[in-house]
Amino acid sequence: MIVRILGEGQYELPAEELAALENLDQQLNSAIEAGDEGRFDAVLAELTAKIRQGRELPASTIVPSELTVPHEGSTLDELRRLLSEEDPDTEAVTEGA
Repeated sequence: MIVRILGEGQYELPAEELAALENLDQQLNSAIEAGDEGRFDAVLAELTAKIRQGRELPASTIVPSELTVPHEGSTLDELRRLLSEEDPDTEAVTEGA
């Protein structure tokens, strides 16, 4: 499975990691819905750390990503703006936020 961290790059992770990523996604969505910036920051840091455990793809390799997540350090406001501009056909870990 290929996952992109916006502004950083793409990582290849085993498909078995999907459940863990989805769990973190649910936590991230809960933090977004609650407007809890502190929880959002903590979960996003955990999510990006989990993704970085995968194999980073070379910058010259561009392949479709199955999941896309914001970069660590993103704010709730930045994410809301991004999601409001997002193509509805693009799947993101933070879908539904």
